[in-house]
Amino acid sequence: MRPRLDRSVGRDFFGLDPETYDAVRPGHPDEVYDVLRDRCGLAPGSKVLEMGPGTGKATRRLLDLGAGPLVAIEPDPALADYLRTAFGDRVEVRVTTLEDAELEPGEYDLAAAASAFHWVEEDAGLEKLRGTVRPRGWVALWWTSFGDELRPDPFSRALDPLFEDIPHGPSGPSEGRPPFARDAEHRLAALAKAGFDEPAHLDVRWSREWDTSGIRGLYSTFSPLSVLEPERRNEFLDSVARVAEVEFGGRVERPLVTSLYTARRTP
Repeated sequence: MRPRLDRSVGRDFFGLDPETYDAVRPGHPDEVYDVLRDRCGLAPGSKVLEMGPGTGKATRRLLDLGAGPLVAIEPDPALADYLRTAFGDRVEVRVTTLEDAELEPGEYDLAAAASAFHWVEEDAGLEKLRGTVRPRGWVALWWTSFGDELRPDPFSRALDPLFEDIPHGPSGPSEGRPPFARDAEHRLAALAKAGFDEPAHLDVRWSREWDTSGIRGLYSTFSPLSVLEPERRNEFLDSVARVAEVEFGGRVERPLVTSLYTARRTP
């Protein structure tokens, strides 16, 4: 069985090359932000807490919908600097983990995390978020996953031999369970256990295409490769690019699933 990365890896890996991450990661579809607006009440003047914003791909959309003030909890100092440069005083960036953050109780209309919440211990993290949203406030957690069990993914299959001894990230599948983001039964149960009402789940199926350089850059942002020695990591990424160029003509389309979970704090 492939080993699993420790959650601490996510606290400093993604800041090594934030420009590449921002350029090649697919972000999240419009349907997510429609739900935040229509169900969770995100509107101009909503006070929002975002956990693990990374390079701010979701942050931009939250701001566009009126989040303000927006407080971002980002443990990686390099990413915190990137966010401050990108957003200036529109976002208050606090360099800390969610576990260690000192958060105002009952203060936020919405607590959000985009492709980040698997990097914290779920029960403790949800308890922390519940304490910081106002009564009847909302929590929204979402992930964009690569691959879809309902659609073919030939590029992923072509790369399977490369991943035989590569560890899973914390979002990978557990024995007998789907990947973290796709395990709706467990995610909804955790929200209910933490004291949230009206837990709901939505999957949005979509896809995106990358050229050879882009797909190599994308795989360079995958946390399981962070534990490889630099030479082996570059060899791995060169193999990804070679498969893309030789077997797929330099154009790779991958199916994506964005899984969104929302719930409301009980009064």
